[in-house]
Amino acid sequence: MTRVWLDAMEWACCGDPFTVGDDVDFVIDRWTPTDGFVEHLGAELATTVDAFEARHPQGSADDRVLGRVTRVQIVVQETIERFALRRPEHGAPPDAEMPAEGELWPFSGRKLGRGFFIGTRPSRWMRVTEPVPGAVELVPSDAVPGERPKSGDRVSEDDLDGPEPTERRVRVRRGWLVDVEETDL
Repeated sequence: MTRVWLDAMEWACCGDPFTVGDDVDFVIDRWTPTDGFVEHLGAELATTVDAFEARHPQGSADDRVLGRVTRVQIVVQETIERFALRRPEHGAPPDAEMPAEGELWPFSGRKLGRGFFIGTRPSRWMRVTEPVPGAVELVPSDAVPGERPKSGDRVSEDDLDGPEPTERRVRVRRGWLVDVEETDL
């Protein structure tokens, strides 16, 4: 049995759904956890992972785990979400001029012609998330969904341009642990 880590961010981009009992073919990026993985999700969890799947391999795609899925667990972590005031070089270009206190960042954009204009204005606040060490939960599941990002966590202009938003704790799905009984598919 080989336990494979599937990262939620990469899987949301272009992963195909599968369930326990399905045959899978995972391209492996690496066989050991990175320091960041250990720091954010903990050494205890990291020691249980045998391979780290790569949705977008940078090098060879020769390292693979092929077999039948025997178990799936969702890895959920508690995080603290804070907001930091956007400043030049901290979410704004280094040459940006900081607007006066209480004013919004200037709107920038481009005319596309025929009355069309595209543009954005950075918000006053940047969202900063910090994982809570050791606050990781494994939730049994029958499947790994093929998901695409959704814009369900809507934030109003008032939230990001008004007074500093409040800190909050949220549970975030970091990825999946998938146990694979290896075979010659």
